[in-house]
Amino acid sequence: MKKYLSISFYKILFALSLIGNNASAQTDTTSRLIRLNQIGFYPGAIKKAIVLSDRGSDFFIQTLQKQIVFTGKLKSSLKPNFAGHIVQFADFTTFGKPGRYVLYVPSAGYSYPFEVKASVHKAVAVAAIKAYYFMRSGTHLPEKYAGKWHRAEGHPDTVVLIHPSAESEGRKAGSIISSPRGWYDAGDYNKYIVNSGITTSTLLSLFEDFPAYMKTVKLNIPESSNKIPDVLDEVLWNLRWMLTMQDPADGGVYHKLTNAAFDKFEMPDKDTSPRYVVQKGTAATLDFAAVMAQASRIFKQYPNELPGLADSCINAAQKAWNWAGKNPLVAYRQDEMNKKFEPKITTGGYGDNNFTDEFIWAASELAVSTGEVDYLKNINLLPDDRMPVPTWSQVRLLGYYTLIKNDITGKTVPVLPEIRKRLINTADDMINGVDSNAYQTVMTKSARHFGWGSTSEAANEGVLLIQAYKLSGDKKYLDYALANLDYLLGRNGTGYSFVTGYGTKTPMHPHHRPSATDGIVDPIPGLLVGGPNPGMQDGVKLPSKVPDEAYIDDEHAYAANEIAINWNAPLAYLANALEALQHKLASQTTR
Repeated sequence: MKKYLSISFYKILFALSLIGNNASAQTDTTSRLIRLNQIGFYPGAIKKAIVLSDRGSDFFIQTLQKQIVFTGKLKSSLKPNFAGHIVQFADFTTFGKPGRYVLYVPSAGYSYPFEVKASVHKAVAVAAIKAYYFMRSGTHLPEKYAGKWHRAEGHPDTVVLIHPSAESEGRKAGSIISSPRGWYDAGDYNKYIVNSGITTSTLLSLFEDFPAYMKTVKLNIPESSNKIPDVLDEVLWNLRWMLTMQDPADGGVYHKLTNAAFDKFEMPDKDTSPRYVVQKGTAATLDFAAVMAQASRIFKQYPNELPGLADSCINAAQKAWNWAGKNPLVAYRQDEMNKKFEPKITTGGYGDNNFTDEFIWAASELAVSTGEVDYLKNINLLPDDRMPVPTWSQVRLLGYYTLIKNDITGKTVPVLPEIRKRLINTADDMINGVDSNAYQTVMTKSARHFGWGSTSEAANEGVLLIQAYKLSGDKKYLDYALANLDYLLGRNGTGYSFVTGYGTKTPMHPHHRPSATDGIVDPIPGLLVGGPNPGMQDGVKLPSKVPDEAYIDDEHAYAANEIAINWNAPLAYLANALEALQHKLASQTTR
């Protein structure tokens, strides 16, 4: 187990400043009573902190040398937090002078240090994408790019067995295919198409929605010197793997590439277990079709750097669509599969029995990329009145986002005005009443938000609000999207910034095999842990069952502290989108 040995520059500076004022005893005990974004705030944006105390009326913004630069009055929340307590909040939105500060409340002590500056989230935004480099399969990570987390190559996947469940006429059980590259999915070393689908698409959408800004984002990866934006270079590492998961004979896509069982906790190069591709499925094939269709229109912009790739992607997407049309109800049911075939597969199931949303997403991407609206002809785009926040098993909104932002009209898609209306109504429902809840974020409106991977719920809520802002131009949606990023970075019931390496109080023991076994104290940076989840599906006892406090920093607690590529993607989108939009707003203000 790693020890809490690392300490940031800010921690040192802050501790020294407290010692100078004979207040060192307050550092760890009282800072826990103030919850705020531990990274900081944009000068012209909303700035709030939560104080877990009902005593006192004043708060002070101080420099690290204890010079008071702003004074304000605390206000009480209109509703209690999930633990049943009324809290107070400090609003210092009008304070915008760049610098490093702490917030001080006499009855609660000092906050963790934070910054006020333009591009304040740039580092964490970049890290959220760079995290994928550390998740690469089939390559060594040199120190030049990986720093102290450099490691040997793991899982080249050039010799992958066809599992008996995946046997086809041209690919008998036990025959070998090559399926290299890709990202490790989560805390384990397997690669899953359905989870890669939403992940890859979210990163492609980040570039598609903010191309000018994303071309400026540098990740320090081996491909950084080429003429393709770094975020697309990173996407390509996984996209090229996804292409190998399609059976060229019929267009169907294997559900996952996996060991028979989860690896023990060891570095990836130590594992020599046989690797398999398992049965084809409708969800995997449609997710693949959607991603390849989206990728085709984006990589079409780089014909010289990536000759033929756009054509390969759209051809693969169409073949996958045709397979799904012939096989519309092939669910991946791992337990049933294991009754028929050996070896038994016990890694992540990612099972899904309803493919309505996958058909909507794939049809939307294909219609936009090909210009052929007939893909939407037999698709019920509005099967019910819900607008569910995207997850790996519910991808309908990914299709809606694509239809809204591309040159699709209400004439060719008659329900498009209704889709736009429902998106705005959903965003309005999200933000309605937020200002009365204890932490004043969309995420903390309801206890229902706190399940497995709850942090991704917060991030995907933020993405939806960004889409509402892009559609309407109403800045209120941007403000509440930023509040959800504040939640992820410390303004929450646990007091953690949930992103490894970013903030003062961050997870040190994520359920992530490389971070646990590489001999480095600090976990790989930029990883979003799952966050509060009172379900305790892993059997690890949590210090609290209060929904937004049900978290523990323990590498065994995979239900609360695992990492996953589909959780990092909306964080990457949200943080980078806010950077792009805040930069644009700031430039408009100074004109």
